[in-house]
Amino acid sequence: MIPITSRQADVLERARLSGRVTVDALAELFDVTPQTIRKDLNDLCERGMLQRVHGGAVLASGVTNYGYEARRELAAEAKRRIGLKAASLITDNCSLIINIGTTTEQVALALQGRRGLMVITNNINVANVLKANPEIEVIIAGGVVRRADGGVVGEAAVDFIRQFKVDYAVIGASAIDADGSLLDFDYREVRVAQAIIENTRHAILVADRMKYERSAPVRIGHLSQMGTFVTDKPPPPPLARICHDHDVRVEIASPS
Repeated sequence: MIPITSRQADVLERARLSGRVTVDALAELFDVTPQTIRKDLNDLCERGMLQRVHGGAVLASGVTNYGYEARRELAAEAKRRIGLKAASLITDNCSLIINIGTTTEQVALALQGRRGLMVITNNINVANVLKANPEIEVIIAGGVVRRADGGVVGEAAVDFIRQFKVDYAVIGASAIDADGSLLDFDYREVRVAQAIIENTRHAILVADRMKYERSAPVRIGHLSQMGTFVTDKPPPPPLARICHDHDVRVEIASPS
């Protein structure tokens, strides 16, 4: 196979650092036409190094997730809106579990000023966001702390979560398959997420539109298990049918 060009190598490095690259930005950066960049991206995708999405490409994501800071930057504004919308569905004076993830962290940020909440989490970042409010009791799971993102995972965290039965749970996912499967990368994290779903009265899935285009190897559960799905773009028809058939409420966090 012909080696990749130096420009393609630079594109790959930028994708590795930021998670996503766009045709327009790369064309401007390298002072070439968008058509040239599209050819580069198509070549890298054919080699399995990138995965095409609308307007650009992302790292091929079948086995390994992006770095945590890169995930924070990806679809940052959409995640902020999703966080605000999901938080608006959660009442004061209730109990909830917030799972690991950059989008679930946005929900925590939107809940900072609320009253009478008991928040259980296996996400150190969520605990740090909410700990300053005396009106919010924060309980953090024990277990193995994942250095990459501050997530608490493992069997100890699973056993801890099973002690509770909460009003709401806020769940993230790395990918949503066309058959409705909710997917992630770390089987230890998935075990905790499954325990959270089993021990809530109302599960809220928070996921931006990029999750429709990604894949991951470990199954968390199924879209039909959710009570509400908060996203920034209406789901594709197969997922919309699942939501309709299983009474999953879809909330769109629009730019307005």
